[in-house]
Amino acid sequence: MRRRSLLLSAPLLLLARPAAADLVYVLNSGDSSISILDAITRTELRRIPALREVHHLVLSPDGRDLLIADSGGNEIFFVDPATGDIRRRERVSNPYHLDFSPDGRFLVICSLRRNQVDIYEARSMALLARLRMPDKPSHMAFRPDSSVVYVTLQGSGTVAAVSLVTREALWEVPVGREPAGIIWHRGKLITGVMGSDHFAVLNPETREIERQIVVGRGAHTIFAQPDGRALWATSRVQSRLAEIDPSTLDVRRIIDIPGGPDCIAFDPDGRLWTTLRWSGRIARVDTRTGEYETIRVGRSPHGIFIHPRRAEGPAQTVSARPATHAR
Repeated sequence: MRRRSLLLSAPLLLLARPAAADLVYVLNSGDSSISILDAITRTELRRIPALREVHHLVLSPDGRDLLIADSGGNEIFFVDPATGDIRRRERVSNPYHLDFSPDGRFLVICSLRRNQVDIYEARSMALLARLRMPDKPSHMAFRPDSSVVYVTLQGSGTVAAVSLVTREALWEVPVGREPAGIIWHRGKLITGVMGSDHFAVLNPETREIERQIVVGRGAHTIFAQPDGRALWATSRVQSRLAEIDPSTLDVRRIIDIPGGPDCIAFDPDGRLWTTLRWSGRIARVDTRTGEYETIRVGRSPHGIFIHPRRAEGPAQTVSARPATHAR
């Protein structure tokens, strides 16, 4: 596989950029900072200091704010996604992973260290419920009608269902050692089994594992391509990207990328961007050819988000959605 590597000589300088450039946000969890890059030149425009440990981020339903969670600092930064300016900060208990319900009413926060799942009223940031969970709540996925959120519990090897109507836990099902990223896909839940080499396909109605999708050791997170033509999964240990057929769930292609692919975002031109957790880089991947180039950022990059240059283009996050993670 042909690749190029871009090294940034002055990452802290504010550089001139074309007005039409996409902005790429990268959360450097290892050095408590947020890198903002120009997607066209692949150069770093600025680096924003965080508090202690940033992992995941999500765009607000109205598109006005990019919420960046500093889990170690117990705060969420509300950032203007078009400029990178911090509008305000909110004190929140250990926000590791966060996402909005599809109807935009709720903000759910997983606290990996404090074993809790918090449900907030999205508009006011009022805490509606705090659920104590067995061990290391990590990632989440929502039922499309916003009635249920499904949470992976890394420490207990399970997926838990939580009602957003009654704000109570509904059930918990074993899926494998250290489950991480999870998505809702065509009525099923697909979750990475980080302590193994596969994604588990869980039927939330029968609560049974229907199949496994083998992608490589350290199976981690999974994201849907915006045009619906593929699912992309990462394996951090074997250092792979896997392209998965969304209809059959068969693996179409494996792309080996050294550095531990983690979270994913897509730009408006269809390219895939992924953080490389172990190498302090991100990769930009041409999904048609599998060719990629890498770009230096901060230590242990985790969450990634792209703010598109075209007003009509959808902004993509990771945690995406869904995402991450054991350390």
